[in-house]
Amino acid sequence: MSDSAVMQRTRIAVVLAALGLLLAGCGVNTIPTLEEAAKARWSDVQNQYQRRADLIPNLVETVKGYARHEQDTLTQVVEARAKATSIKVDASTITDPAKFKEFQDAQNQLSGVLGRLLAITENYPDLKANQNFLALQSQLEGTENRIAVARRDYVNAVQAYNTEVNTFPGLLWAKFFWHAKAMQTFEATPESQKAPSVKF
Repeated sequence: MSDSAVMQRTRIAVVLAALGLLLAGCGVNTIPTLEEAAKARWSDVQNQYQRRADLIPNLVETVKGYARHEQDTLTQVVEARAKATSIKVDASTITDPAKFKEFQDAQNQLSGVLGRLLAITENYPDLKANQNFLALQSQLEGTENRIAVARRDYVNAVQAYNTEVNTFPGLLWAKFFWHAKAMQTFEATPESQKAPSVKF
């Protein structure tokens, strides 16, 4: 083998090594890393919503024994739970605005009727003293807090991902290598935008 062939091979090896180092340090793996983090946070959100859905039947049965004439509210809770759990969600939901909105609307509806259910329990002192009800109410309140934390963590992970795929140089990697789509975040419900009315 001639010296020029050896030199040419050495140059090619050096160029390939330099290119490999350049690609390793340029953030090409940042997008999939952030995407996986956001998907993990999405799983946490789904897990907490499922925990809430699992608590609802026991809560409804406990209230039913005390508040027989509140059948409309109990029916609304059961129907809202059925709708919220019937919506099929997977990792593609977070990049599909329509599917994400459908999921969020169903969860918001369930939150609303649960709030009404807990409000009517104030009219039943015996129910409020029932240990089973108090335990379920405490678990539900804890779950609502966990949902809020899981949603916050998900929104933060999506913000990092969306920022990476929409800014340079991540934008180039997103378009040419990963074909990445922006992920959806939760929005406040219209009711939460209104100031509460306080009457004395």
